[in-house]
Amino acid sequence: ASSIKAQGVIQPILARELPNGSYEIIAGERRWRAAQLAGLKMVPVLVRVVPDNAALAMALIENIQRENLNPLEEAVGIQRLIDEFKMTHQEAADAVGRSRSAASNLLRLLKLPAEVQGMLMDGELDMGHARALLPLEGAHQILLANKIVLEGLSVREAEGLVQKSSGGPAAKNRKKPEADRDLRRLEEEVSEKLGARVEIKADSKKGGKLLIHFASNDQLNEFIDKLIKA
Repeated sequence: ASSIKAQGVIQPILARELPNGSYEIIAGERRWRAAQLAGLKMVPVLVRVVPDNAALAMALIENIQRENLNPLEEAVGIQRLIDEFKMTHQEAADAVGRSRSAASNLLRLLKLPAEVQGMLMDGELDMGHARALLPLEGAHQILLANKIVLEGLSVREAEGLVQKSSGGPAAKNRKKPEADRDLRRLEEEVSEKLGARVEIKADSKKGGKLLIHFASNDQLNEFIDKLIKA
């Protein structure tokens, strides 16, 4: 607010007119609040005709681009762009100013157990800790996540802990890193084609399953049409 008081609002706020004659801010909510705190009477505003769906997407994108956003919050936002607004992984990454690989790494956080995600959301774990836990299976992720938090381990120490974990899911996963990478790449490719989050769970002895996440029946029907036409 202090810099806005000194220099004013440099980047215009984006708004749209509603049917009742009032105006809704699409992008620039924080700048508007800062201008109010600074006591400014006037701020630059661009008024555009924006459909409801586009307005929601633009507001979500601005929220994701906040500097103080938690990695998990950013991952949830990117996944919403894919699920609700039918963006591809590349389009969602471009929209929030991330590379495709950076966005993919964030999305992988959503595969962590809810308990571990909670630790990440609360700041008990950071992005590096969470990424170190990703190769493990659910129960083992929770076990080591608790150990990392209780002992205050650094990211490097957490990575060492995962590597030293023997006889459990970590050791089993390390035996086939290439297969895991191939599955992740396949997940990304299928997700890109369908425009939704996809999970592939494979077992060399039992086969596997393909999970497709959808936000509505309409989106499900769209997926079915794509699969039939493929």
